[in-house]
Amino acid sequence: MLIQGRVQGVFFRKFTHLKALELNIRGWVRNLPDGRVEVVAEGDPERLQRFIHWCHEGPEAARVDEVEIHPTPLKNFREFVIVR
Repeated sequence: MLIQGRVQGVFFRKFTHLKALELNIRGWVRNLPDGRVEVVAEGDPERLQRFIHWCHEGPEAARVDEVEIHPTPLKNFREFVIVR
């Protein structure tokens, strides 16, 4: 998933991590050099939909303009981490 808008410098990765932990989502989140945030996530389909919905909003200080979803093969992640 690629998230565009005011999503860097507003703790987007931190709050994405917290939301993933809350929903038992596994994968990772990272900032991209072009200002977007990239998220790879997997989990229970219902919880994953709730997580995707949250990513369309993001934390209070963020402004999400666009979310691109690109399905990928399952990786069977064990946790959700912030990639630096």
